[in-house]
Amino acid sequence: MLEPTLLQIIWFLLVTILLGVYFVLDGFDLGVGVLSLFVKDSHSKRILMNSIGPFWDGNEVWLIAGGGAIFAAFPVVYATAFSAFYLAVYLLLFALFFRAISLELRNKVDSRGWEKFWEISFGVGSLLSLVLLGVAFGNILRGLPLNDSKTFTGNFFELLNPYSILVGVFGLIMGLMHSAIYLATKTTGELEQKYQKLSNVFYIVFIISYLIITMISIFVSKYLFDGITHSPFFWVLFLLLLVSFVMIPVSLNSKNIKKAFTFSSISLFSIIGLAGVGMFPKLIPSVTNLNNSLTIMNTASTEKTLLTMLIIALIGMPFVVVYTIYIYKVFKGKTEIDKESY
Repeated sequence: MLEPTLLQIIWFLLVTILLGVYFVLDGFDLGVGVLSLFVKDSHSKRILMNSIGPFWDGNEVWLIAGGGAIFAAFPVVYATAFSAFYLAVYLLLFALFFRAISLELRNKVDSRGWEKFWEISFGVGSLLSLVLLGVAFGNILRGLPLNDSKTFTGNFFELLNPYSILVGVFGLIMGLMHSAIYLATKTTGELEQKYQKLSNVFYIVFIISYLIITMISIFVSKYLFDGITHSPFFWVLFLLLLVSFVMIPVSLNSKNIKKAFTFSSISLFSIIGLAGVGMFPKLIPSVTNLNNSLTIMNTASTEKTLLTMLIIALIGMPFVVVYTIYIYKVFKGKTEIDKESY
């Protein structure tokens, strides 16, 4: 069996980090869209939409960066994943596009019917995006049907298996908890109190569903747990996850909502990281025969390509990080509605 090179390992870590950051950032703004479906009055809906207004497009940059990293470093994985999730990817893109234009078009016509249509589009697009991402992630954890030539042999309906749907539901629950805590930091008055209460409710559901998914994964995706405790990354991420599990309710009960959001972010990133540790060095496991899996060794670009792209990434990614930090710093605080708002 081929041993992974240092550059292959670095790119695996980089892809995991990029996707982890994406799920943390877009997790709360997609969740806000879902929660907007359960808000009745137009003013409150506007507050929710504008709470993510400065951030949502920047958050999605991390998904593009993650996809680009996979394309550059592991092109076979990129091709196989997009072949397997062809219809799902189109549905996801449609949902993301529709929620994006709903933010821009909602206030362009002075008609309550027009506004309501785009408000519903914003919520439904967010819900579909969050669930599709979770289902896709569940299929990766479970594995795809790959033959001896490592070609995808399944179809769209096989992707809608019970395990992936459960992971999709869990992804929705994660997003709802994360976004409820976020909204508690961005709203005032009754809305703030409402989302503080919902944060506690969603946290309990989140913990229970995480334990259930973990137990099911032991039987469905046993490979995730093979030798996982030998990795130092596992222990770091596991401890971070445990600390965040404890500190989220502690912070919520002490009304330190910003700290609760920080620990909620850590919990989401740790879960993605732990999944990465369990999968390493696999990128797409084969559910039919684990030996047919796509790994960082049999799908990577040449060492020269990996090195060149790493240099480009090290030059470009700091700009993305600085921009993200700057935007969140400029638009910190409670959300206010003015004539420029959505």
